[in-house]
Amino acid sequence: MNHVVVVGAGLAGVRSVEALRARGYRGRITLIGEESHRPYDRPPLSKAVLLGDLDSTLVDSDLGALDVDLRTNVAAKGLREDALETTEGELEYDGLIIATGASPIRLRGEGAQHVLRTIDDALALRALLVSGARVVVVGAGWIGAEVATAARRAGCEVTVVEAAGSPLAVALGTEVGSYTVPWYAEAGIDLRLGTMVGSVDPGGLTMMDGSWIPADVVVTGVGVRPSVGWLAGSGVEVGNGILVDEHLRTSMPGVVAVGDCANWLSRRFGRRMRVEHWDTALNAPETAVATLLGESAVYDPVPYFWSEQFGRMLQYAGHHDGARLVLRGDPAADRKWAVLWLTDDDRLAAILTVDRPRDLVQGRRIVEGGQRLDVDRAMDPSVPLRDCL
Repeated sequence: MNHVVVVGAGLAGVRSVEALRARGYRGRITLIGEESHRPYDRPPLSKAVLLGDLDSTLVDSDLGALDVDLRTNVAAKGLREDALETTEGELEYDGLIIATGASPIRLRGEGAQHVLRTIDDALALRALLVSGARVVVVGAGWIGAEVATAARRAGCEVTVVEAAGSPLAVALGTEVGSYTVPWYAEAGIDLRLGTMVGSVDPGGLTMMDGSWIPADVVVTGVGVRPSVGWLAGSGVEVGNGILVDEHLRTSMPGVVAVGDCANWLSRRFGRRMRVEHWDTALNAPETAVATLLGESAVYDPVPYFWSEQFGRMLQYAGHHDGARLVLRGDPAADRKWAVLWLTDDDRLAAILTVDRPRDLVQGRRIVEGGQRLDVDRAMDPSVPLRDCL
């Protein structure tokens, strides 16, 4: 293998380059990215950058020392088995790593709406978050809550509209999401649940019920779609992302996929998964590169992510579909609490913690080990989780 091309210059792309060199690959590497910037981290965009604590989140990686041909402002347009079509012509390759990520969903309407995916998005939005500005955030998911937090800290008048019955309903379910509702009131935010947007118009939002919400700034945080449209007709199988096996191989020989765009087969949970979080971009490239170089490697993590909102740290590990919910602490009375999701035989499938980092660390290990819990002891937040096996 003489030339590996990495499509996507985000964290997953950079980690792929590092993994190639760490495993002894000495051939050519070309890294292409749509943006004009050198590779940077995305999680701080909705946190430290939006809050004004950072202006740059460049990934700490010496691409020069790694002997990488970095090409910015270059996008993938199509794919054949031996060549990648780009906005600057064709690139032949022996091995290809796809790390094209995902793109924010936008709402219909002629009004200005801001999304938060790139450093330019974050800096542009930060400039608009000034005291007294009327900010409407569409979507009370992870990004929506973090944007609302930053906007309130900047002194904005904030309204959050959410189609579901609670914040974080898609990620955590309505019951768990409902425990976060009081946080919005405490922060002085007008939270409107079960409310759908008709269109984004100049000066505000027209809602599906015909009502009007005036806004100086509209931020849309209703999710993303994997950036895989350029693969149409290529022969690479897609379906909610690029379909890969447990080794992160695509249906095309010599091509692997990582990060937000990859929909992998999880042995641990017995289903396909596509996880749009930093931990995936950080760790999946090791497996993808090993596979590309002909080694035997399986990607089967316990998914992990975190969010900082309303002065709280939320952390999640596992996968809870089909599991039953058990509270560890009382969200109505305790500032620090956790939620456990258990299988039918009392094995820990997933854990969410609010300002309980030790629970998260121990719980993640328990999920990884597939161990059973003493449920009564686990419900007592004074008992360490490691002592509940």
